[in-house]
Amino acid sequence: MVRTHNLGFPRIGGKRELKFALERYWKNQIPQQALLETGLELRQRHWEQLSNLDLVPVGDFSYYDQVLDMSFMLGNIPKRAHRSLANELDQYFRVARGRSPKDSESQCVHAGEMTKWFDTNYHYIAPEFTSDTAFSLNPNRLLQQIEEAKAMGVNPKPVLVGPVSYLWLGKSKDSSDRLELLPKLLSAYKELLQKLASAGVQWVQIDEPILVTELDESWCEAIKVSYQAFDKSPVKLLLASYFGELKENQSLLCDLPVSGIHLDAINGQDDISGIMAQLKDDQVLSLGVINGRNIWKTNLTQTLNWLEPIAQQLKSRLWLAPSCSLLHVPVGLANETQLEHDIKSWLAFAIQKLDELNVLSMALNSGRASVQQQLDDNAAAVAQRASSERVHNHVVKASVAALHSQMEKRQSDYTIRADQQRQIRPLPKFPTTTIGSFPQTNEIRQARLRFRKGELSQADYTKFIQGEIRYAIKEQEKLGLDVLVHGEAERNDMVEYFGQQLQGYAFSQSGWVQSYGSRCVKPPILFGDISRPKSMTVEWIKYAQSLTEKPVKGMLTGPVTILNWSFVRDDQPRSISCLQLALAIREEVLDLEREGVGIIQIDEAALREGLPLRAKQWPGYLGWAIRSFCIAANGVKDETQIHTHMCYSEFNDIIEAIASMDADVVTIETSRSDMELLGAFDDFQYPNEIGPGVYDIHSPNVPEEDQIINLMTLAAQKIPEARLWINPDCGLKTRTWEEVVPALQNMVAAAQRLREIA
Repeated sequence: MVRTHNLGFPRIGGKRELKFALERYWKNQIPQQALLETGLELRQRHWEQLSNLDLVPVGDFSYYDQVLDMSFMLGNIPKRAHRSLANELDQYFRVARGRSPKDSESQCVHAGEMTKWFDTNYHYIAPEFTSDTAFSLNPNRLLQQIEEAKAMGVNPKPVLVGPVSYLWLGKSKDSSDRLELLPKLLSAYKELLQKLASAGVQWVQIDEPILVTELDESWCEAIKVSYQAFDKSPVKLLLASYFGELKENQSLLCDLPVSGIHLDAINGQDDISGIMAQLKDDQVLSLGVINGRNIWKTNLTQTLNWLEPIAQQLKSRLWLAPSCSLLHVPVGLANETQLEHDIKSWLAFAIQKLDELNVLSMALNSGRASVQQQLDDNAAAVAQRASSERVHNHVVKASVAALHSQMEKRQSDYTIRADQQRQIRPLPKFPTTTIGSFPQTNEIRQARLRFRKGELSQADYTKFIQGEIRYAIKEQEKLGLDVLVHGEAERNDMVEYFGQQLQGYAFSQSGWVQSYGSRCVKPPILFGDISRPKSMTVEWIKYAQSLTEKPVKGMLTGPVTILNWSFVRDDQPRSISCLQLALAIREEVLDLEREGVGIIQIDEAALREGLPLRAKQWPGYLGWAIRSFCIAANGVKDETQIHTHMCYSEFNDIIEAIASMDADVVTIETSRSDMELLGAFDDFQYPNEIGPGVYDIHSPNVPEEDQIINLMTLAAQKIPEARLWINPDCGLKTRTWEEVVPALQNMVAAAQRLREIA
């Protein structure tokens, strides 16, 4: 009999229960026990929803991030976070956010560096290593969850970040070789596996997603050494890779003494035949046959067609699962009462994906006839989507076909443009600005909700938003910022806001996905060809500019970020959808310019997120991604200054591609990583202006003036002062005004001191 399991489940809850409990706890509005009870309720609910599976993941639930959980389980906690605390959870939040709810302002610490989990929009807290890092196992949290799951009658399969991926994901803080820590780390893992065996566990899922990347010999050797050390493991190991193809790592994986292998059969289907040819007679092969990254229904008949011969060959040694953890999709469709029926019929969220998994296993175990109705219903939905007139717009397709290279270029080189821009808008050295958004207060959210429900008229809503814009402009002028923003009070999300005004998009009510910690996003659903019926931002920006003599940036989200932060149609290349978005954003850019907006920021926060996991595939992606940005941005006159923004990713290795975007100013995250990005400028002379972020907006901590000066002094060693801006790492919508005002006061004061020094 084919068996079923799951690699992980969304932890936030169908109604974002975890988010709200976390935020109340951080504000000291609920005791820690209430937060822990919310976590237990969610775990129990999720295990109930997974109870039809043969094996249920345990340990995938987290109060912030599963990599940070692994660091705490291994006792790898930064020394700066060590302080006498009543419990471990507060220490955990100190690493995640820079402070625990019990910390005063003076007790804040530097939060752990946050970066993207491979090519997803999920962020993890990077482990920190030094040459003297020691590991001290503390598996109590995981052991407790195993007992909770067993008490519910489900068969627990603990989920661990593998030892080599754990080292690979981390950062060396003293330039030491992380792999030198492997022997000590393996001792901790072996102790952990022994404790799991003592707890009655049979199978452990151990994730090594780095196997789908290009590994040099030292990392390949680390994989071999690690799993040879686990050869006598008291539990069975299911070694899981996902997000891509194994390619040259197939033989490496097949030589490892593990009891089972999980492959991503959505992104790595070509690996299957090679792995099956090398699979040992006693090994299990788990195939990720349901897409864990997107929300479209699986074509079940098509999947069965290629899966049935494999099932006949492997029989009970075949397991079925989603391709990766379902962390990356919403919980379920039950609350989606406003989605149009045809579009809803095309979708499968996490719960529906598990239903699809059950249909496939029943078809393989009992024959297709046992689930014929489900197969027929699925086939009808798939066919209806493929033929829907709502999906295809021939005018849009013709516009993309008519694109030409001249549309990608600015009229003049940067040096010529920069001179014109400085003459029109003279700014001081180290000009200050923010990334775009200001705090989204409860009053703003309530006004949007009332407007959406029809309880607030268009006129009253417009009046309210204009009031928020006035307040934001007034505060920025008081602070002394040089280039202002309108604050984005009208925007629920930097992607959803634009998607709601573009044809070809649909929107869920409760399709929330965790981005990091308590931060959840609701990706819009890109189901068809994209067009822009009317302007999307012009009136708000014009109003903001009318309130001040200082320049106000027009704020847009770029085509690559809109694409990467959407659930994207899978019936055409992503590059085509991106070019359609680029044309829509280009129209908006030109409208803003016609209305006299002289500075326009086009955020590409997710540019690196879409980068393939293998460097050999980078040129293809960067080719169409950079082209899309250039088409969106480069139709303007020389005197119009184009900004772009990127955050919380590793950009050093694509700095040349970023330069080729030819934005006049790029703002980028550098505060959590201590200006690590600056290493890129040792060998590359960035030609345009740059704002290295000096204020970590994902922490409630207020940066000190001296701290900002120190960061900018480092930046000035690599980049000419005349081309440096000062700004936060990212938008300020998640912070409060009480945090933002003193932080920006310090930022402006630091800029003034730097001007005096220069």
